[in-house]
Amino acid sequence: MPTISNRDLAILAGILVLAAVLRIVGLDAPLWFDEIVTLTESVRAPFGELVTRYSTNNHMLYSLEAKAVIALLGEHAWTLRLPAMLFGVASIAAIWWLARPIVGTVQAHVTAGLLAVSYHHIWFSQNARGYTELLFLSILGTILFLDGLRRPSWGRWCGFGLALALAAYTHLTGAFFFAALGLVYLGVLVRRHLWRPAGAAPAGLGEIVAGELKPVAGFALGGLLTLLLYAPLFPDVVSAVGEVSQTSAVDAMKEYQNPLWTLVEAVRTLTGPGALMALIGAGALVLTGLGIAVTARREPLFGWIVVASIALTAVMLSLLSMRIWPRFFFVDIGFIMMLIVAGVAAVCGFLAEKARALVRLPVGAGSLFALACLAMVALSGLLAARNYEAPKQDLEGAYRLVESERAPGDRIYAVGVGRTPFVTYYRAGWGDLATRGELEASLAAPGRTYVIVAFPQRARRAQSEVMGAVEAELETARLFPGTLGDGNVLVFRSR
Repeated sequence: MPTISNRDLAILAGILVLAAVLRIVGLDAPLWFDEIVTLTESVRAPFGELVTRYSTNNHMLYSLEAKAVIALLGEHAWTLRLPAMLFGVASIAAIWWLARPIVGTVQAHVTAGLLAVSYHHIWFSQNARGYTELLFLSILGTILFLDGLRRPSWGRWCGFGLALALAAYTHLTGAFFFAALGLVYLGVLVRRHLWRPAGAAPAGLGEIVAGELKPVAGFALGGLLTLLLYAPLFPDVVSAVGEVSQTSAVDAMKEYQNPLWTLVEAVRTLTGPGALMALIGAGALVLTGLGIAVTARREPLFGWIVVASIALTAVMLSLLSMRIWPRFFFVDIGFIMMLIVAGVAAVCGFLAEKARALVRLPVGAGSLFALACLAMVALSGLLAARNYEAPKQDLEGAYRLVESERAPGDRIYAVGVGRTPFVTYYRAGWGDLATRGELEASLAAPGRTYVIVAFPQRARRAQSEVMGAVEAELETARLFPGTLGDGNVLVFRSR
């Protein structure tokens, strides 16, 4: 492993300070739907109820951490999100540590710097959910996995088992990443003990057991701890997974179950639709593939880990008929960033060599790479600015507008699933508008009618009749933009 100099540590410290500042700014923005459900249904629940009741929205370990922070510092949006912010910053340090022996210290700095200003990384670091914790634990697990294969020790593999269990307890999809590591490990076993050099004696059972005892114990420990943590929750887990499969089957947003939509959506949130989205998406895929080829020279298993993680997660979500949201692949963002940086470095080296050979220009690969890094950081910074243009979902803005305008006798309704936060968190007591007839009856009565619509794209499909009447009969009082996909909140009122 490359030696860590004081200069390297100073650069890393600067990156982490920048990352912390970018994630603290806006940390107290209004909560969005999932965060509110996490707070009202999980974090506020008594401890005994929290650890024995499971729902797909409840990221168990994160809810416990948020509960502890709120007990110490009070209930605010920023305290609910504080664990996500801290794990977000910690994950940047972790990816730097992982990257150094694989791509070198310079590319580790660049990878960490790009994550520090990454739109997606900032977004999830300010999201009161367990995804940045999953990211950190997945990177930590990868470090321990690769180190454990090179230098097996009980400490490394026990640490790996603990990381596995904590990731799975944060969110069940965390188990998919460690299962992918398990598949890679099976490949290692085959290569070690079945594909032996010609003339070499086959490995005996005792040799195999002795050599693989520590890795197997690490996976077994992680699995056992996971089973123990979920033992009080097992009936709820089975019920929740079945319920998700059933609701997904009749979901109005069928594209949520398409892996291709997931890929397009991940790029669209950065660039918006259009040619730029296609260009950035295609470029990222090419550079990622090139990065896999380049990193295989120093760490042959790394590319396989990334490919296995993405493929296995997509397959498992499809088999379980679950929605394939981009957030389920957030654990791979650091790995993909590493591969892209390695791919860019390889392209710069190729271009510099061709420039010297063909036109005899004294162009250095290092200079080209530095310019490319500056361009990538500048572009990422510009895209990251979108995080601060609006909240994830401005339910609070809609609530305050309606409550400030309403007069005695006015009727206020919310449409579809977006009604829940107004009832449970804001305690607004607004009605549920379910049919066109209900709207017509309200419009016929004295006073104004207000209708609030969160997730408007979903509402237009799932409640098409009501939404058609609302948009035809009422005026749009305000659109509150959100950075969340389908995160706009619409406020309608009678003319």
